[in-house]
Amino acid sequence: MSLLPENLKYALSHEWANAEAQHIVRVGITDFAQEELGDLVYVELPDVGRRVDANESCATVESVKTASDILSPVSGEIVDVNSAVVDDPEKINDDPYGAWLFCVKADDMSQLEQLLTLDAYQKMITG
Repeated sequence: MSLLPENLKYALSHEWANAEAQHIVRVGITDFAQEELGDLVYVELPDVGRRVDANESCATVESVKTASDILSPVSGEIVDVNSAVVDDPEKINDDPYGAWLFCVKADDMSQLEQLLTLDAYQKMITG
């Protein structure tokens, strides 16, 4: 398993969130999630401009084994999506922390405080 980036926050549902400038939160799935799913074959991303609530399903990744809903870690507006992963879902398997899925302009950045730290997430996935 690859090392988890320290600068990210982690959701119980295995998304990572990166707080960026101007209330932008970049979201992807963790290495643990992509390992559990297996080879990804399909990605469905939310429409830019869509409003989402924290913990709302707004994207889907599918592997040969299963489909998994991707939840937004914060409430806000979808301002960007990574169309490269729609065309080539395997990018997520190859680089789960580089192949982000979508960006949310957060209504309230303090919602990120509800997410797990690196240490807490690592403890969760290693038992």
